[in-house]
Amino acid sequence: MRLTDLTIFNYKNIAEAELHFSPKLNCFIGGNGQGKTNVLDAIHFLSFCRSYSSSIDMLSVRHGQEFMSLQGRYEHEDGTEEDIHLGLKVGQKKVVRRGKKAYRRISEHIGLIPLVMVSPADQILVDGGSEERRRFIDMVICQYDPAYTEALLRYNKALQQRNAMLKQEQEPDAEVMLLFEEQMAYEGEYIFHKRSEYITQLIPIFQRFYNLISQEQEEVELGYVSHCQRGPLLEQLTSQRFKDRAVGYSLHGIHKDDLNMLQNGYPVRREGSQGQNKTFLIALKLAQFDFLSRTGNRTTPLLLLDDIFDKLDAERVVQIVKLVGSDRFGQIFITDTNRDHLDAILASMGGDNKLFCVKDGEIR
Repeated sequence: MRLTDLTIFNYKNIAEAELHFSPKLNCFIGGNGQGKTNVLDAIHFLSFCRSYSSSIDMLSVRHGQEFMSLQGRYEHEDGTEEDIHLGLKVGQKKVVRRGKKAYRRISEHIGLIPLVMVSPADQILVDGGSEERRRFIDMVICQYDPAYTEALLRYNKALQQRNAMLKQEQEPDAEVMLLFEEQMAYEGEYIFHKRSEYITQLIPIFQRFYNLISQEQEEVELGYVSHCQRGPLLEQLTSQRFKDRAVGYSLHGIHKDDLNMLQNGYPVRREGSQGQNKTFLIALKLAQFDFLSRTGNRTTPLLLLDDIFDKLDAERVVQIVKLVGSDRFGQIFITDTNRDHLDAILASMGGDNKLFCVKDGEIR
């Protein structure tokens, strides 16, 4: 998959832009706060129907404006084209069209345009709560398994309904509660199986990328943790109903799953330097890319690299430049404030590329 053309209107600080891209490498250079990241975020929005940096859609509309729109023209490996249009008006629901036809449900679009983005915002995977790490897992699996997306929606709906009953002043109807618990257990165990399968396959790929970038200076591990590893989820839900009633929400289930990130046997958030943390996250995202390339419809994802060289020593930068310059990746979009980094990548890759300068939301 590659993005050939992108039209942006009133997206964050970009008033208007029409961009035509190289099929291989597209670099964006400019100072902090000029709009480089917003270009990548617009591309992400067209794939996932949401901003990478915010879950609040209206924050994507340029200040003082009533609406924004994005339009992307894509080309599959077989040459067939896709036109995707996304419009958002203040106070209304966003509309996503494939060709001229609007989706009935936006979730139907997820997976059509696989994409992996590496950003400074990824640090939240290390520093944030388990919800962020679950989202990281889910956003990968949802790109190649529509049934997983539907199972997540059904599980979350049952969870919300059970939590609403737990908060009631009067004693909840036991039979109705059991129906929601059975739904959570059925969908939850399916989700657990899919997550476990994905993480098992991801670990060796992640470790290989980390070793390449770090030159094997540290040992890293990933560990998936879930209540489903303790036994049947339904038994845990029903047996803990009294405790859940006391706190007013569900203490057990796959909505509590987590991903342990370890360096030399210790949590990376405590053990790792800023550079080691960044290496960990870049390796994790490149492993995600490699996995998606070999899964589902086997469409090569777009790779978005936002300011990835900051806080890395020269040796690790060199290794990343070698990786990005290899043939294993498809179309790449990369931002940096340092022209030297981009020049090094351009020199290592050769071939077709484009360099864009971004200043005050204008792109040339």
